[in-house]
Amino acid sequence: MRLENRVAIVTGGGRGIGKAIALAFAREGAQLVLADTLPEAQAVAKAVQALGRQALAVKADVSRRRDVEAIVAAALAEFGRVDILVNNAGVQPPIGPLWENDPEEWLNTILVNLGGVFLCCRAVVPVMIQRGGGKIVNLSGGGATSARPRFTAYASSKAAVVSLTETLAHEVKEYNIQVNAIAPGAVNTRLTDEILAAGAAAGEETLERTRRQKETGGVPPDKAAALAVFLASDESDGLTGRLISAVWDDWESMTEHIDRIMASDLYTLRRVVESA
Repeated sequence: MRLENRVAIVTGGGRGIGKAIALAFAREGAQLVLADTLPEAQAVAKAVQALGRQALAVKADVSRRRDVEAIVAAALAEFGRVDILVNNAGVQPPIGPLWENDPEEWLNTILVNLGGVFLCCRAVVPVMIQRGGGKIVNLSGGGATSARPRFTAYASSKAAVVSLTETLAHEVKEYNIQVNAIAPGAVNTRLTDEILAAGAAAGEETLERTRRQKETGGVPPDKAAALAVFLASDESDGLTGRLISAVWDDWESMTEHIDRIMASDLYTLRRVVESA
């Protein structure tokens, strides 16, 4: 098993993509700490235990420093180590034109989606340095690499998560810590339901696309989970500071090409300048 006896913290592990990642990790041998504001994390912990792995559910809000520190403290108290961090927790509001957005909702989205990643990385990196290495996987999302009108808070936060990923990867490279981001694709989650509930505020094009996504089932969360396993395992050693699509990138063959990828700007945010 690719994650045998490793300890992973998964934020937002109570449902959706976080739940899929937690179960995929458990099947590969990992012990889990599931952090979430939702009680569903307890049920996911029981599902992990049913797979023969240890699991701990911690009620926590990743936008609060004390909660994040409590997550890491609980992991160390229960397992004595943290090998993997998956920053999956996130929120979407507000939806609509920027000038009509509630300022507190807008800023809170940044605080959760970007601030939560910062706080979790800040708390876990020293533990990983002490252990001699680790893997951090951040979940990006729609708007990270292209404009997403009427979702400025969500898009801005997810673009910033990719930039944080690339920057932190450089800072911790000497400590054998790899940091990568996942673009999971159009997965049906509670965020999908929020778009449908928003109606016209989401924009006609987005609303119609989301309706089709809801009807067809969207991208299975297991795709992002499989990629998360790869990035958390030894198979991805040396690959860091990259944004990888669970749907469109041929990540399953990357092991053979990591040196070439790292010698290029593949899978990074970059500005391409047209030559004169």
